[in-house]
Amino acid sequence: METGSLVIGVDFGTDSVRAVVVDAATGEEQASEVAYYRRWAAGMYCDPGKNQFRQHPLDYLEGLEAAVKGAVAGLPPGAAQRVAGIGIDTTGSTPGAVDADGRPLALREEFSENPNAMFILWKDHTAVQEAGEINHAARHWGGTDFTKYEGEVYSSEWFWAKILHILRHDPEVRAAAYSWVEHCDWIPALLTGTENPQLLKRSRCAAGHKAMWHEEWGGLPPEEFLVRIDPLLQGLRDRLYSKTYTADTRAGNLTPAWAERLNLPPGIAVAVGAFDAHMGAVGGGITPGALVKIMGTSTCDIMVAHKETIGDKLIGGICGQVDGSVIPGLIGLEAGQSAYGDVYAWFKDLLSWPLETMLPETSLVDRETWAKLQKEIEGRLLRRLSEEAARINAGETGLLALDWLNGRRTPYADQTLKGAITGLTLGSTAPKIFRALVEATAYGARAINDRFMEEGIAIKEVIALGGIARKNDFAMQVLADVLAMPIKVAASDQTCALGAAMFGAVAAGLYPTLEAAQEKMFCGYAKTYTPDPENAARYGELYRDYLTLGRVLEQHLRKI
Repeated sequence: METGSLVIGVDFGTDSVRAVVVDAATGEEQASEVAYYRRWAAGMYCDPGKNQFRQHPLDYLEGLEAAVKGAVAGLPPGAAQRVAGIGIDTTGSTPGAVDADGRPLALREEFSENPNAMFILWKDHTAVQEAGEINHAARHWGGTDFTKYEGEVYSSEWFWAKILHILRHDPEVRAAAYSWVEHCDWIPALLTGTENPQLLKRSRCAAGHKAMWHEEWGGLPPEEFLVRIDPLLQGLRDRLYSKTYTADTRAGNLTPAWAERLNLPPGIAVAVGAFDAHMGAVGGGITPGALVKIMGTSTCDIMVAHKETIGDKLIGGICGQVDGSVIPGLIGLEAGQSAYGDVYAWFKDLLSWPLETMLPETSLVDRETWAKLQKEIEGRLLRRLSEEAARINAGETGLLALDWLNGRRTPYADQTLKGAITGLTLGSTAPKIFRALVEATAYGARAINDRFMEEGIAIKEVIALGGIARKNDFAMQVLADVLAMPIKVAASDQTCALGAAMFGAVAAGLYPTLEAAQEKMFCGYAKTYTPDPENAARYGELYRDYLTLGRVLEQHLRKI
């Protein structure tokens, strides 16, 4: 490897895009920048009441340019010329409609304000009906069950369900959409000038986990199956793809136009994209036997296994088992929770209602003062709740909650489910309720571990990364106690971008394999949470109560 080479990892999250420049020899961060999505921050094109969450491609373009240029500006003079490659990760499944040139429809004037022409964010649940129909067709059409490598349940968060929902509800978009691309496929195609849907290199990670792609049936599900779901899907398969690529593959070279926009040298390698959780797992040090939890608004739980370990086994109830989706040559396994930090944020917003609605009406303080009060209190609320909840003993609240406030992703995806809190009394305080919610998210995490282990996939260690893992000691200690396992927290606070940079290094030829890049660029662990034996025993009992409560309420919660 050339001495002094740099690589860039670009991480497109839910709220922002981060660009991190790292030393390819050590993984040490040299510079970074975060750019927030302007339209998304203003709540544009979203309707939480309908579970509609859309993002304008201009947010991605503006964020990409601002983040990369900002990071490059933080380097010493001339250092940008040492950048050899770029890796890209995004949320997913986040597909968008494109025309025959690969241009997202929302970038055309006539569709610039149409949410259906934008990228459909991972947590958009408008396609629950369509997901149900896909699952029904997979079971009853008389041929192969194309969900069998997707955990045997297709989710409303995924590619085909979202596409079908838009095709049904927006004739104008349906007429204009030549094809569809995942966000993680579009960005590398854009940077390399290969946006043509027939030419761009599609992510194995995205296709295998979210689009029912598998080599067993020659790629995507056949036309015969798709039209059984709905005739509106007729002909689309031929305008999509059959071949996919692992993220260590070079998607192409950075075009002169984009090199100028990003202040980088033209021609550097751009790697095939993948989802943030999968690249984050690589940046967090994943190896066979390790379960990596990417903990933010939701969670993704990632494992890798040797092919001989998996064999012909189909692991039900997870979000897919895909050859090469995480580390080329290994089977990538994905699971997760549809809400984790979002559960805590919901409770904070609930408690903040008087601050947002009544404080602005007061005449006791001026506008500037009440705005400062609101910001200060809301900024401290979760931290104070965590401090008070930590003083309560395990099992002392008398409360039991279900963490399905945004549906359930694993085990067995079901976005029609709702959350619940039981055992409330007049003595149920805010810290007690908050503790019950934190415990519920931890029980949901344990259910994922159990799903893997019930299928014979051994979990030897747990690695955590993301905002919650780095910022909330209380939530992490509860999680360690509920799992009854130590949890190691990755040292890097940009593990997704670091993982993307590792793939960029391999695509640039700086390392022969991803494992070689990971060995040199992984940054280790910052701390370990060790379970308290007494709390772990108590939580073992409460976890069984959680499972019982879920079974009892499941049918009722779907109807609400």
